[in-house]
Amino acid sequence: MIDVNVRQGGKIPLYEEVAGKINYLIEQGTLRPGDRVPSIRNLSKQLQVSINTVKEAYSLLEDRRLLEARPQSGYYVCARLTELPAEPVVDRPAINPAEVSLSSIYQVVMRDLLDPNLLQLGIAVPNLELLPIEKLNRMLAREIRRFPTQAVSYSLPPGNLRLRKQIAQRLLLSGCTLGPDQIVITSGCVEAVVLALRTFCKPGDAVVIETPVYFNFLQMIQDLGLKALEIPASPRGGISLEALEYALDRNPGEVKACIVISNFNNPLGSRMSDEDKLRLVNMLEEHQVPLVEDDIYGDLSYSDERPSVAKSFDKTGNVLLCSSFSKTVAPGYRVGWIVAGRYQEEVERGKMLANVATASPTQLAIAEFLANGGYEHHLRSIRRVYARQTAQMGDAIGRSFPAGTRVSRPQGGFVLWVEMPEGVDSLLLYKKAKIMGITIAPGPIFSIDGKYRNCIRLNAACWTPAVEVAIETLGRLAEEQLAAS
Repeated sequence: MIDVNVRQGGKIPLYEEVAGKINYLIEQGTLRPGDRVPSIRNLSKQLQVSINTVKEAYSLLEDRRLLEARPQSGYYVCARLTELPAEPVVDRPAINPAEVSLSSIYQVVMRDLLDPNLLQLGIAVPNLELLPIEKLNRMLAREIRRFPTQAVSYSLPPGNLRLRKQIAQRLLLSGCTLGPDQIVITSGCVEAVVLALRTFCKPGDAVVIETPVYFNFLQMIQDLGLKALEIPASPRGGISLEALEYALDRNPGEVKACIVISNFNNPLGSRMSDEDKLRLVNMLEEHQVPLVEDDIYGDLSYSDERPSVAKSFDKTGNVLLCSSFSKTVAPGYRVGWIVAGRYQEEVERGKMLANVATASPTQLAIAEFLANGGYEHHLRSIRRVYARQTAQMGDAIGRSFPAGTRVSRPQGGFVLWVEMPEGVDSLLLYKKAKIMGITIAPGPIFSIDGKYRNCIRLNAACWTPAVEVAIETLGRLAEEQLAAS
């Protein structure tokens, strides 16, 4: 009999607690690959929970590719995924601000990521087949008819009031109690981050970033004439707070901002704990460094429990929370937002100067979808699909790539970070994959100095036979390169 104690009456659904306990036993080796787990009826009796609760738990573990159902036999532990990437070693003497100068490979990669003739595994876009396109189209048309004048008018900062009210309501799930007047609508999350940086940075200032880092952050830092100070990040817990504290002490007064993706980081998929979020907020407040928090993947947790944001621990307005609906509902609508804290006046003025306002029709449509379109139901559906598909791609990488390859295990979002043996050059792999009609995001574009040469980022939002063949092709190309090295 398996010793599993389940806490009832907690903040998360009971079936998730049951799934979490089974997951723990698998991670600890109590249940090993190929082992049969207790039947639904037996586990129900043992834990004194309903049969439906155990069914939901086992279904969730199936989605995460931890269990598999065998007809007429029961549930068994799946083959283990490859190991998580090793956490980066903090090289304290090397932590210094540096100018960002992106090489031509960045422009080449970005151009290829927009080529419809290539199988796109490098760009982090949602699965279009999972988006509520028909419902959004109906709502967009209806809202334009309902508010014809408003639809063709400027929705000046801070933006559409109904939309801001809906966002404020949803922020309660993230641990934030805010009013709609504290939210500014932007044209996507990238604009929100740019507005934040322009508020308190001038050319030559240093900005703390995680490494590896979302490459658009590097592009905006370069275009604004800023320096980047890279802080190592773990695929489990995110940015190293020990390294960050060391860097802030080493460069007093030079760092003017810190950018962090606290939930399901791109590209690592890491999630900071609540304790680390609190510590991060307090540390930056102590050093008078504003925190720009990107939470664009926060709604895509594989768990039904929505993670908190660092902003929820902010008592002074020093955290600027940025997000959008590009990863969940409609990337082309370009509807994002920022909670700018004590910098709101400057951010609103910057928004006016940048482009006056975000498009009114799309704001109207997103507001209606949040109010009456079943956004939470939509999230539950796509979370489960993304959990299953990232696990399937991780399994395929483990089968197809060279021995020693490591792959991240995110608990939200839909990107995977793949670390191959040192003999594999991701830039060469990129060129050979393109010849085969496949695009990937090579590791060097995720750092300021071309690190992560043996790493790639893959988009797991879609899992089709064509994608499965593409993963096998990438693995074969990597094997060939390794054999020739």
